Amino acid sequence: MTDNKHEAVSAHEAVYFIFGATGDLARRKLFPALYSLYREGKLGERFAIVGLARRPRTNEQFRDDVKASIEEFCRYKPKESEGWNAFVEHFTYQSLDTGNVEAFKQLKSHTEQLEAAYDIPGNRLFYLALAPELFGSVSRNLREGGMLESAGWHRLVIEKPFGYDYPSAERLNEEIRHVFREDEVFRIDHYLGKEMVQNIEVIRLSNAFFEPLWNNNHIANVQITLAETVGVEERGAYYNKSGALRDMVQNHMLQMLTMIAMEPPSRLDPEDIRDEKVKVLRSVRVMETAETISENIVRGQYSEGVSKGKELKGYRQEDSVDPASGTETFFAARLFVDNFRWAGVPFYVRTGKRLPVKSTEIVIEFKNVPNNVLFARKQDLQPNLLVIRVNPMEGIYIKFNAKKPGNDMTVQPVSMEFCQSCQVGLNTPEAYERLIFDAARGDHTYFTRWDELAVAWKLIDPIAAAWRQDPEGLQFYPAGSWGPEKSDALLDREGYFWWPVNGQEEDNVVWVTASK
Repeated sequence: MTDNKHEAVSAHEAVYFIFGATGDLARRKLFPALYSLYREGKLGERFAIVGLARRPRTNEQFRDDVKASIEEFCRYKPKESEGWNAFVEHFTYQSLDTGNVEAFKQLKSHTEQLEAAYDIPGNRLFYLALAPELFGSVSRNLREGGMLESAGWHRLVIEKPFGYDYPSAERLNEEIRHVFREDEVFRIDHYLGKEMVQNIEVIRLSNAFFEPLWNNNHIANVQITLAETVGVEERGAYYNKSGALRDMVQNHMLQMLTMIAMEPPSRLDPEDIRDEKVKVLRSVRVMETAETISENIVRGQYSEGVSKGKELKGYRQEDSVDPASGTETFFAARLFVDNFRWAGVPFYVRTGKRLPVKSTEIVIEFKNVPNNVLFARKQDLQPNLLVIRVNPMEGIYIKFNAKKPGNDMTVQPVSMEFCQSCQVGLNTPEAYERLIFDAARGDHTYFTRWDELAVAWKLIDPIAAAWRQDPEGLQFYPAGSWGPEKSDALLDREGYFWWPVNGQEEDNVVWVTASK
């Protein structure tokens, strides 16, 4: 969501520097995103892309790598008739030691040649697909090597994880801020680039029958699920230091919570929107005692299990994982946003690996009609739901009660569904396309501001500290299950249950779907 000022700006006329150009993120996400932007006319012709990494590559080898990545991962396929050669000739490669200032000076000379060749007015975007510990040193060397001396704008795009806790994040931020202003820094959380996460604002604020009900008078609870069927795969070494709390909760889960709970901004301006998100995080109840954390949070780790007839290893049997690891692969919590709009409404969040279904969904459960009134006297009425499907299926459905066809006055739940994936198919823009395009235009709306990140870490750090003091609190769950039984108890104590997500068997509801 952008204002008119940003809509008039394109991503033309810039040099894009991809640090870590031989890595997995560049191959799977960045190169395909840039090609999609080019195919849709959002890059124009006055641009250049410089791949940077330690390993040696010629320009030709690098361009072959780019083509292979796009053939495998991009929603558009490279075709000679559609200007592939015109696109790929904008790519060059330089082997770079990020700790060597002289290498950055050579990069400056190469950049100036590209800017002259493509008539680019000194605009430079630096995408650091690198380990976070390198962010500070690379920023300094960009300055010392003269890369920030051009006449145009300079923007730094950085990936999570941004620190390991609040103190480390603060140190890292100080290093970057010595070189770049806050308005030049774009901290990516790719979930904010997803179509249906961005759609939350529109669903809420452009429909008169939602926003008046969007409060504790009408909403019973909110459920946010981010379920993965995969294990840690080759990320065992990283994940053993991170866990679900830092890998998913501190960023993706809290971001989705803020989008649901934020107040309507006064204007569709990036800073006004981000102000409201920060207010939500500051209102989330901080859990500081071990007792409160134990009552409201479940941490689990998958053990050996079976899914669809396939035997699955436990987390401690995965490659590069400590056989005695206490790292959590599952997190569930009951959170509260203590403000006038949401006071008393539980926000249930859960995320985990090796769960039965891959799905990211947000369920808004509305309060039910009074008991023993009208139809509720004789019927077991189900509550109304608004469900936002984020991934892999995109869409929205509303569940409400209606009369079952026939002579008896029987009530059943029915759903009205908008299946965006059914209409758009696989050609919906990928999150990184939107985010790279926004960064090139200077639109911060869906990037994380430092104060937002700082508050998020201050919510997470007490939980991590309590877990270090209580290593015995880890719950185990079989791979292929829905996590520890204790996660169900979080909701059961208040009479709720986890609603089934898309792809999960629903044995307690009859559905009659009206599509589109």
